[in-house]
Amino acid sequence: MIRVMRIITTFRSFEMNILIAPCLDKQKSIAAMPSVIAKLKEYGIKPLLAESVRSLCNDERAEYVPDDEAVAACDMLMTIGGDGMILKWGRKAAAAGKPLVGINTGRVGFMTALGADELDRLSALADGTYTVSRRMMLSADIPTADGCKEYRALNDIVLYKDTNVKLPEFTVKINGITVLTIRADGLIFSTPTGSTAYALSAGGTIIEPTLECIELTPLCPHTLFSRPMVFGGNDTITVGYARYEGSSADISVDGSSNIPLEPDTDIVIRRSPVTFELVETGENSFYGAVAKNLMASLK
Repeated sequence: MIRVMRIITTFRSFEMNILIAPCLDKQKSIAAMPSVIAKLKEYGIKPLLAESVRSLCNDERAEYVPDDEAVAACDMLMTIGGDGMILKWGRKAAAAGKPLVGINTGRVGFMTALGADELDRLSALADGTYTVSRRMMLSADIPTADGCKEYRALNDIVLYKDTNVKLPEFTVKINGITVLTIRADGLIFSTPTGSTAYALSAGGTIIEPTLECIELTPLCPHTLFSRPMVFGGNDTITVGYARYEGSSADISVDGSSNIPLEPDTDIVIRRSPVTFELVETGENSFYGAVAKNLMASLK
């Protein structure tokens, strides 16, 4: 297993451009933008904003770029919000080969590097003392009425039954070998990054996010014997879906892209060739986030 964390120490002789992506639905995120822009300017970093954000934050210290050119124009992306914003922009960042740093103004932040009251730590971006955590993503080939399409996920790919229908039957094969046939509300296939999201709520295990593996967590399985399973990062997973007495199911990718599943077809899930690079600063760690966000209620 190759450790996928690296420390960046290269001296930066050019002005870094950072695209700021706030959560437009949250006032806390919008309110934090002037302070973030000011701090980036203080450290010699050029803040970029998409034109669509200008109506909410018309700040002369930032440079505005067309929405469809924003990701290409930056060296790094910065989200202001919670982990949901990282999921939204993480796929775009990964596709463009750009790292992403998150500022947390939400409730639970497993991936955000710092809080809105810790902006002095952005100095690490200027002096190159931050770290980059490389996270595997999932790729799913999903048959639809319009043909087979590929989707990418940073957190998870979830198959789930429609409301008020009977349980569908799922068959899971690993590298062509059947390992599970089960009737259930659904199945969660998650990355290690996604192990602390929906999979955890469904009884899955916590996995260190820089590992390379795929976790399967059944949703309310109709059996007395069902446990989460962890497969290798290089395994190919084939999921078959069969209707049972009129049951129907959909599939979601990172909590969005809800797609009706075609019965008697296979969904192929594997590690994506694209890797997501998450910027981390200071002493924050994954295990610290687990202790803070999940263990606090036990004290």
